Amino acid sequence: MTEIEQRTIAKVSRRLVPFLIVCYFIAYLDRVNVGFAKLQMNGALGLNDATYAVGAGVFFFTYFLLEVPSNLALDRFGARRWIARIMLSWGLISGLMAFIPQIAAATGLRPSWTFYGVRLLLGAAEAGFFPGIIFYLTLWFPAVYRARIIGLFMAAIPLSSLIGAPISGALLGLQALGLDGWQWLFIIEAAPALVLCVFVLRYLTDRPADAAWLAPDERAWLEGRLAAEHRQRDAVERIGIGQALTDPRVLMLSLVYFGAVAGNYGVGYFLPTIVKNFGLTNLQTGFVVAIPYLLGTVAMVWYGRRSDRTMERKAHAAVALALGVVGIGGAAFFSDPLPRMALISLGSMGIFAVLPVFWTLPTAFLSGASAAAGIAIINALGNLSGFAGPNVMGYLKEATGNFRAGLICIAALIAVALAAVLTLRHNRELESVPLHAPAE
Repeated sequence: MTEIEQRTIAKVSRRLVPFLIVCYFIAYLDRVNVGFAKLQMNGALGLNDATYAVGAGVFFFTYFLLEVPSNLALDRFGARRWIARIMLSWGLISGLMAFIPQIAAATGLRPSWTFYGVRLLLGAAEAGFFPGIIFYLTLWFPAVYRARIIGLFMAAIPLSSLIGAPISGALLGLQALGLDGWQWLFIIEAAPALVLCVFVLRYLTDRPADAAWLAPDERAWLEGRLAAEHRQRDAVERIGIGQALTDPRVLMLSLVYFGAVAGNYGVGYFLPTIVKNFGLTNLQTGFVVAIPYLLGTVAMVWYGRRSDRTMERKAHAAVALALGVVGIGGAAFFSDPLPRMALISLGSMGIFAVLPVFWTLPTAFLSGASAAAGIAIINALGNLSGFAGPNVMGYLKEATGNFRAGLICIAALIAVALAAVLTLRHNRELESVPLHAPAE
C-alpha cells in the first residue's frame, strides 16, 4: 500500500463511515423497534401474533416497489439530498406509529388496519436508504476495502438492537401525557432521524470530485483508482441498467439475500417474545436480547476484514450461512433458555457475518447506474423475506403454540441461500487491483 493510498482511505473512512453508521443505526432501530413495542402494543390494539406478523411484514411491500426508483433517484440527484429526504420522511412516519389508536378512532378504521397502513407508509419512506448507501460506498472505496467498510457500516444492524433493546425495554415502562410506554418508544426513537436529516444535508459529499476536504493529490488518486476499476469491469463485461435488473447473477444473489434476510427478520421480530417467555421482565428481556446482537456485531466486523485480507468471497459467504442454518435450526429443538440462546447467538453470528461479504459480490461486476439498479433490485427482492419470515413465524406460532416449526422453516430458507451461493459464479479478478491503477 502506498502512502497516498493509506492517507486517502483513512481520511475517507474517518469522514464517512462513523456518520453513516449513526444514520443506519437510527434507520434500522425505527424499522424493528416494533418487536419490542409488540409486548404492549398487541394488547392495546387487539392484535394476535399472526396479525402482528402481517403488520410487521407489510413494510416490505412498499419498500420493494420503491427500491429501484429510489436508488436511481439517488444516482441522479445525489446522495446528500436524497438520503436527507428519506430520513425526514421515515422519521415522521415512524413517530406516527405512536398514534395508531388516535388515527383509528378519527378515521373509523380498525386498529389492525391502521397498523398495516402506517407500516406500509414507513416502508415507502425508507425505500432506497440501505441500497443507496451501499451504492454510495462504491463511489468512495475501491473493491479491496469494501467488505470491511460495509461490515463497519452494517454493524449498525446488530448495534441498533444491542443498544436499542435495553433502551426499548426501559421505555416500555414510561407513561406520561396519556400515552403508554410503547407509544413513547416510537416517538423517542423517531426523533433522531428528524435531527440527522439536517446534518446529512450539511455533512455528506456526493462524489470524490466534490470533496474539498480531500487534498488535491488524494482526490486525484481516489478518482483515478475508482475509474481504473470501472474500466477493468467494463473491459470484461459492460452491463446496462435493464440488463442489471434481469441478469441471472443478480436474480441468484436476490435468492441468497432472501434467505439471509429471512434469518434476520424472521427471528428478530419475535426474539423479544421468545426471550420474554423465559419469564423475564421487559427490562431483563432487553438485556438478554442484546446478547446475540453483540456477538453478531463482532462477527460482522471481523469477518468482513478477513474476507478483504484474503480477497475470497464465496466460501466466506457459504460458511457464514452454514452457521446460520445450524444455529437457528438447532434452537428449534431446545426450550431451556441457555442452549436456545446459545444457538440463536451462533445463528445470529452467521447471519450478520455473511452480510458484508455478500454485498461485495454484486459490486464485483456492476458499476455506475447499473450498480445502483442491481443493488436495489437485490435488496428489494431479498427483503420480501422481511414479510415472509415474520409471517411464517407468526402463523406457525398460532398454529402450534410454540416457535419450533417457525425456527425450522427459517433455517430451511437460510439453507436454500447456502445452496444458491455455492452455485454462484464469481470472478475474483474483477476485484483485483487494476494493472494501470494510479500510483503515488
